[in-house]
Amino acid sequence: MKKIKIIFKTLFVLFVIAACTDNLRDISFIDAIAPPTNVSATFDITQDNTGLVTISPTANGATSFMIYFGDNTADPVEVVQGNNVEHTYAEGSYDVKIVAVNLKGEEAEATQQLVVSFKAPENLEVVIENDAAITKQVNITANADFATMFEFDSGETGVTQPVVTGNIGETISYQYQTPGVYSVKITAKGGAIATTEYTEDFEVTEILAPIASASNPPSRNDVDVISIFSDAYTDVADSNFYPNWGQNTQYTEFDLNGDAIIQYSNLNYQGIDIGSEIDASSMEMLHIDIWTADATSIDIYPLPNGVQPADEKFVTKQLVVNEWNSFDIPMTDFTDQGLPVNALKQFKFVGSGTVFIDNLYFHKAPSVPFNGVTPITFEDNFQLSSFDGGDISAIANPDASGINTSSRVLKMVKNAGQIWAGSKITITEPFDFSNTTVKLKVWSPRAGLNLLLKFEDDQGWPNTVASAEITATTTVSNAWEELTFDFSGIDTSIAFYNLVLIMDNGTQGDGTTDYTIYVDDISTSPEFNLEPKVGLSGFDGGDISITNNPDTVGNMSGRVAKMVKNAGQVWAGSKITVNSPFSFVGGTGVKVKVWSPRAGLNLLLKFEDATPWPNTTASAEVTATTTSSGWQELTFNFPGINTGIEFTNLVLIMDNGTQGDGTDNFTIYIDDITQF
Repeated sequence: MKKIKIIFKTLFVLFVIAACTDNLRDISFIDAIAPPTNVSATFDITQDNTGLVTISPTANGATSFMIYFGDNTADPVEVVQGNNVEHTYAEGSYDVKIVAVNLKGEEAEATQQLVVSFKAPENLEVVIENDAAITKQVNITANADFATMFEFDSGETGVTQPVVTGNIGETISYQYQTPGVYSVKITAKGGAIATTEYTEDFEVTEILAPIASASNPPSRNDVDVISIFSDAYTDVADSNFYPNWGQNTQYTEFDLNGDAIIQYSNLNYQGIDIGSEIDASSMEMLHIDIWTADATSIDIYPLPNGVQPADEKFVTKQLVVNEWNSFDIPMTDFTDQGLPVNALKQFKFVGSGTVFIDNLYFHKAPSVPFNGVTPITFEDNFQLSSFDGGDISAIANPDASGINTSSRVLKMVKNAGQIWAGSKITITEPFDFSNTTVKLKVWSPRAGLNLLLKFEDDQGWPNTVASAEITATTTVSNAWEELTFDFSGIDTSIAFYNLVLIMDNGTQGDGTTDYTIYVDDISTSPEFNLEPKVGLSGFDGGDISITNNPDTVGNMSGRVAKMVKNAGQVWAGSKITVNSPFSFVGGTGVKVKVWSPRAGLNLLLKFEDATPWPNTTASAEVTATTTSSGWQELTFNFPGINTGIEFTNLVLIMDNGTQGDGTDNFTIYIDDITQF
C-alpha cells in the first residue's frame, strides 16, 4: 500500500511538471495540502438475504481510500474518491476500517461497525429534532437491532422519497422548503427482506430571530466613531428607537444572551430619533448589521434636523435571509445625492417583514494609523472573530495584577464539546516581522494549557496561506505570564493580517472555566533593547547597568536593566537617554516591566529634555507602586504632557525620599519600556 501511495504521488508531481511551462513549475502547493478529515462511509445492504453491502467512503481532502472489510478478507480494496465497492458478508458484526489518503500520501482513518443480519430490524428507536441553528432543518437519528441503515421519507408532496439515508446509529439531516406539519416515515433496513417502519406527524419550524450575535466591531478611538446603537462603543445618549410617527411597525429590544438588538416587526417604515444632533461630516462610513428571516431589502435614511420629505435621501441594501448582513456604506453614497450630514438627527428604515438591527454607527480611518507594529493591547485597531466553537471578545481585565495591569484584555473561550475552538485577530496592516520572536501575556486557569499560534494572510479559506503553527505551554495557574513563540524562518514576503490562536488543540472543551483564558500585549516588534539604542547613567547615589535577567518567570527577556539605590542615598536616580526624542503621537502613557523584591515599592518616572541641570525642562513626575514581588507591569499616564518639547531623557527614581540601606530591598530590574 505504501508503495502505491508513493508511486501515485510521484506520477502526480510528474504530471504537474509536464503540464507546466518552465516558469510555472512551482509545486510547493503540495506541501500546503492538509491531511484528510471527516473520514466516514455509508453502508447500503441489499434486502435479499445475500449479505451484499455497498460501501461508499467519503472524506474531506482525500483522493482515494483503502477499505478493510473487517472479515477474513486478506487485503484491503482501493477506492477512488466518489466511487464505492461491493462486498458480500455472512451474518455477523464487523468493524470496517476506512483509510483516506490525500495527494501527499498522508492518511487519516475511521472505523465503523457494520451489522449484517437476515432478521427483520427490531427495537427501532427514532429521534427527530428541529435543528437549533439552521432554519427548517430536521435532524434524524435511528437505532435498531439487526439493522444496517435507515431511510427518511419527508412527507412532502412532489419530492422523490426517501429524501436522505444514513447508517444506523448516525444522525442525518434534511432541510425543508417551508415549515409545517408533515407525516414522516423512517424505515430501518438490514440484510433481510423484511423492514421495520416508524411514522410520526412532525412539525418543522423555522428560525425567526438570530441565534448568534453579529461580529464584534473593531476597537476604535472615540474620535473615530459616532455610535447610535452598539454595545462596542459609547452611544449618543437618550435616542428614541420608537418615535411616534404613526407607523404600523412594532419595536422590541431583543435580548440575545445579553446582547441588545433592535427588532422591528411588521416593518413598513420606522425610525430613530437621535438623542442629540450629530455632525458626521468627518466620518467616512455608515455601518449597520441586519438579520432577517423574510425581508429581501431595506432602505436606509440618515436624516438631518428639520428635513422635508422631498429632501430625504436613502440607500437600498439587498438582504440575505437567515444570516447577518453587514454593511459599510460610504458616506459619499448620501452626500453625492446632496444630503447634508453635518446636522443629523434621525434615521428612517423602509421595508417589509421583520428585521433585527445592531451595530449602527459612523466611523472613519483611525486617527493614529496602525502600521503593523505591535504590541496589540486590545485598546484600538483590531477586529475579532472565532470559528469551530470558539468565542472571543475584548473585556475589562479580570485580574489586573502581576505583570499585567492593563485595563482591556482579550477573552478566549472553548465551548463544551468543541475541539478546535479557534480565535482570530485581524489588523488593518500586515504584521511587522523585523523580530520573529512573538510574545504575549496569558492568564490561564491552569498550568499545562497549550496555546497554538499561527499567522494567516487575508485570503479566505480554502485559499488561505498560513505560517507554521507554534505551541507554547503555560507554567502557572490563575496568574499572568508571558509566553514566547519562535517564528524563525517565517516567510516575511507574505502579508499576514490575521493572528490565529487555538487553545489545547485536539482536546475537547468541557464548558468549565478550565477552557477560558485571557490574552494581552501581543508583540512581534523588536524589543526595547537597552544596549545599542540608549545611554544609561545614574545620579545622586543611583546606579544603572545592563545585566542578564535574574528571573525569567513572568518575563522571558534575556537582558534587562538593573537599578540600585546605594546605602545612605535618598534620591538615587537613573537616566535613560535615547538618540531621538520620545514621540507622543500614539498616546501619553508609558508601561514598564519591573522586577521588585517587595510589594509597595514606589517608582517615579518623568521625562526631561537634553538641556543640562539646572536649566532642564521636565515633565510631570508620575509614581506607580508595585503590588507584589517578582515581575509585573507598571503604568504611568502623562495627560497634558507638552508634546512640543523634545524629551530625550527618561528618568526613574526608586522610593523617592526613602534612604537606601544597602540591601537587595533597593535593587530592582526593568525591561520593555513602551509607550501607548
